[in-house]
Amino acid sequence: MTRTDPSDAGTETLRGGPRRRRVRAPGGGVPLPLLVPALLGLAFLTVPLVALLVRAPWRGMPEQLTGAAVWQALQLSLVCATAATAVSLVIGVPLAWLLARVEFPGRGLVRALVTLPLVLPPVVGGVALLMALGRNGVVGKWLDAWFGITLPFTTAGVVVAEAFVAMPFLVISVEGTLRAADPRYEEAATTLGASRFTAFRRVTLPLIAPGVAAGAVLAWARALGEFGATITFAGNFPGRTQTMPLAVYLALQSDPEAAIALSLVLLAVSVAVLAGLRDRWMATG
Repeated sequence: MTRTDPSDAGTETLRGGPRRRRVRAPGGGVPLPLLVPALLGLAFLTVPLVALLVRAPWRGMPEQLTGAAVWQALQLSLVCATAATAVSLVIGVPLAWLLARVEFPGRGLVRALVTLPLVLPPVVGGVALLMALGRNGVVGKWLDAWFGITLPFTTAGVVVAEAFVAMPFLVISVEGTLRAADPRYEEAATTLGASRFTAFRRVTLPLIAPGVAAGAVLAWARALGEFGATITFAGNFPGRTQTMPLAVYLALQSDPEAAIALSLVLLAVSVAVLAGLRDRWMATG
């Protein structure tokens, strides 16, 4: 026997427990003024991707993707994106904890500065990195004079540029997870004699591990696709700073089919990332 709770339009209460059911739009249909722009938005986002698949040189794809330059760019992209993600984890997770757990003056301003690279044009980020870490930059001149470290137009520069644009994704994800986690577990650990760092390492970090993993994947995907800051700060030197997005841009000028093939590789990576995060970020419906 089925009993329906009139106060809950989205569930049905059965003998075996609650069960979700689909809620239909009021009136039994979708208004035309909403349906038409919704379909236009769907087409706007999907047609370019479909066109990429339609125009792909499927017969020549193996030849396009087995070239030495392609594998060199792909290997460099994977290495640099992974290194940038590691940098983001080391300094981004503590930053997220600070924003989520500690009250201090100007916290809103700090959060705004942390998230600024999300909306900052990447090429502007590259220029900013040059002004800060270039050989004559505010910090870079001291790195060069004291330690002989030069970051621009090097593989390390690629890692720095990718970490700059990717770390905000990690920080936002981890901060949101920390805010959702119950801080009483951490407080209980400190009352039992654990230091704040020990409580974070032994109690909080295992609790927020799914959020950290999701943020790391997002940061890795963003780093893999970074273009503007990389080409501005690190240049486009094959084997040293030429990542996959830069290789796509270069190939588009001389070999459009190769550019499409390389784009499909990045598209496949993006789809794999979305599939891996589906249960966390998207409703299954």
